[in-house]
Amino acid sequence: MSDWATFLVEPLHYAFMTRALAAVVLVGVVCAVLGAFVILRGMAFLGDALSHAILPGVAAGYLVHGGARGPLFWWALGAALVSAFGIGAIARGGRLREDTAIGIIFAGMFALGIALVSTTRSYAVDVTHILFGNVLSVSATDLWRIGGFGALALGLVALLYKELLALTFDPILAATLRLPVRLLHNLLLALLALAVVLALQAVGVALVIALLVTPAATASLVTRRLPAMMACGAGIAAASGVVGIYLSYYAGVAPGPAIVLVCSLCFILAFALTRGRR
Repeated sequence: MSDWATFLVEPLHYAFMTRALAAVVLVGVVCAVLGAFVILRGMAFLGDALSHAILPGVAAGYLVHGGARGPLFWWALGAALVSAFGIGAIARGGRLREDTAIGIIFAGMFALGIALVSTTRSYAVDVTHILFGNVLSVSATDLWRIGGFGALALGLVALLYKELLALTFDPILAATLRLPVRLLHNLLLALLALAVVLALQAVGVALVIALLVTPAATASLVTRRLPAMMACGAGIAAASGVVGIYLSYYAGVAPGPAIVLVCSLCFILAFALTRGRR
């Protein structure tokens, strides 16, 4: 067997590595597809807020279930959905701008999470995994859950593609066409919340925003067509996940930061190569 073949095959001898590779590919594709809407609608701050707003859900789940990690997904998803719909409710009616609502929810939920974390010393042991992810601990159950919810998110995007396209590029036209603008906006918020929670175990709270934004932003430098942006971003995210896992295995670095660093390198290269384009 050649050196390259050995290099590629050796990590696959371990079941936890194959599960990690499958997880980062699935999560990367979902985040990149939804990230295209984040980039085009200028919602990066929302993604950052949701990634931090899930902290109280994770902390509460940890405390309620005595440290068991299985139920944390549902607690995190609940916190993300509450935050997403809370932002929508505060911003509705135009009394406050959406970025103001995001800032309020972001600060309040993150502070609540820190307060819950501070109530127990034993929780500090797992804080690193929460902040930077632990994709190598993905179980078969986790993988099926990621695949199922990821397929649900992508299926809804495909089913409502035209409506989401109109909402993204021309909300006034969408309202004129009598599309359920508020419902579509809330659905997009819910899908973003779901993507953030799916990415939690792969890259952690601190780095979720990078997986949600960076591949899509890289793709936006290459193409302006939404389908092509989604496909390109998904490819970049999946490839970055695989390369990051291999880098983690051979260089001995944490997989979450490794994945994000590869994503960032892709962006820098694309930015440099497309610098003269308008």
